[in-house]
Amino acid sequence: MEKRLSLPVSIYALGGLGEVGKNMYCVENDEALIIIDAGVRFPGVEFPGIDYIIPDFTHLKNNRNKIKALFITHGHEDHIGGIPFLLQSVTIPVIYAPQLAAGLIKNRLEENHLLERTRIVIYDEHSTIRAGGFDVSFFRVTHSIPDSYGIVIDTTEGRIVTTGDFKIDLTPVGPDIALHQMARLGEEGVDLLLSDSTNAEQEGYTPSEKNVYDSINDIFDNARGRVIISTFSSNVSRIQQICQSAVVHNRKITIVGRSMEKVVEMSRQLGYIKVPDASIIDTQDIKLYKPSEIVILCTGSQGEPAAALSRIATGDHKDIHIMQGDTVVFSSSAIPGNGLMIARMVNLLTRCGADVVTNSILSDIHSSGHPSKQELRLALKMFKPKFFMPMHGEYRMLLLHAQLAQTVGIPAENTFVLDNGDCLTLHRHKVTRGYQVESGNVYIDGKDINGLADTVMADRRVLTEDGMFAIALSVDAKTNKLLVPPTFYSLGTIHANFKQDIEDCRLVLEKAVKEKLLTKTNFNDLKVLVRTIASEYIYKKTNRRPMIIPVIMNKN
Repeated sequence: MEKRLSLPVSIYALGGLGEVGKNMYCVENDEALIIIDAGVRFPGVEFPGIDYIIPDFTHLKNNRNKIKALFITHGHEDHIGGIPFLLQSVTIPVIYAPQLAAGLIKNRLEENHLLERTRIVIYDEHSTIRAGGFDVSFFRVTHSIPDSYGIVIDTTEGRIVTTGDFKIDLTPVGPDIALHQMARLGEEGVDLLLSDSTNAEQEGYTPSEKNVYDSINDIFDNARGRVIISTFSSNVSRIQQICQSAVVHNRKITIVGRSMEKVVEMSRQLGYIKVPDASIIDTQDIKLYKPSEIVILCTGSQGEPAAALSRIATGDHKDIHIMQGDTVVFSSSAIPGNGLMIARMVNLLTRCGADVVTNSILSDIHSSGHPSKQELRLALKMFKPKFFMPMHGEYRMLLLHAQLAQTVGIPAENTFVLDNGDCLTLHRHKVTRGYQVESGNVYIDGKDINGLADTVMADRRVLTEDGMFAIALSVDAKTNKLLVPPTFYSLGTIHANFKQDIEDCRLVLEKAVKEKLLTKTNFNDLKVLVRTIASEYIYKKTNRRPMIIPVIMNKN
């Protein structure tokens, strides 16, 4: 029998560490590289104008010839949303995904005319795949979307297990978590475990999805008018529960939002959402029914301005407007950074006359898909890893998860709290810290895969917080004379008492420019002078540093 070559294996994240979202994890040796998940992070208000944040793919571009496959754990956007951008950057020979995720990926690639760029292969818990010297197998987990899996990667150097996103739900909506398989892996030996940290701050157990169904039924029982429920379009299990309750309560369902329509259509075709055709109506047919006979299922649970719920609340939707007596349900938790947008939406809906229901101790209308501390302890006990790397979470979540691992017997020196780009090296069943790979954020505005640089984002924040001044100088370069006093144009800065300050700044600047023109100078020197004087003067008067844009016009 041929002896297999022993090559150290590197494990690192390009996204998902120190953040919630943008998940992308890589396993690499000298000859091959496989990727686990390719997600996006949804920006909060601190990223003005940005649609998505994706990982920096520079390291993958530099090693494009080693990439053998992309493995997907489940179909949420923070795990598959980056695939169109990835395929435009590097060649991915094959994408392995569970059935539902495969359908969602196919839809996304068709939208972007990228379906011919790769091959999509469906796996299940019985599949074993050989990819570039790595043997990859799968175990089923419970999450807030069907067809969610953990992944086992057997290498010449040892075994790596990643849980993906999971929770230990003993009464799930759908198939059970494979606890027996997880325990068997632990008995066989796990060298390195990567485990979901999103709920590492929560003690106890994450409530079951079945609890949510009871709460949804209570809302339907008590609602006197229309019920408008907003959730993530990819939360297929929740959508099934809503549809099931609507049918029981003899309410017609209308689906609003392009992403929601596509996911529901595909999930019905695959059998993940079961609802009679007669129960679904078009939005323009709502007026044919009493308000108490209607359920509106829509996107926008994060308060996104362009989403369906926002357009309904602001009166911009052509068929649906908020009416007195409507019950609006936010069946999701807030993504970090989106709390302010959600609060604004709740206030707007309330002002329009709706009764708004959000997740609270009094109404379990959302259950997290992630494990709380007792589930994390149980997973660690079952897998019994020699080494442990918490993943998918902000830094405090990762740190708490590492500390929790130490309480169940994993030595502190065997736990690794990493940032994106930090590497671990697995060699002969031992894990140590390795080198760093290039990583970072790429800010997507529209569909430009090149993204925006950090400097552009810094400029946007300045404009958002402090506004802008454009200061125009008209000069005669031949005579070195200022033809007219500097002209100020401002956006987002002027207040009622500032006009006199602007006039004073104009006088100071005019004097300084005239003096500068008496010496040997050029347009660049004049721009530096304008920025320096205007910035210092405005900061002194307002304690703000707006963007200063000098514009120099030369007489022909």
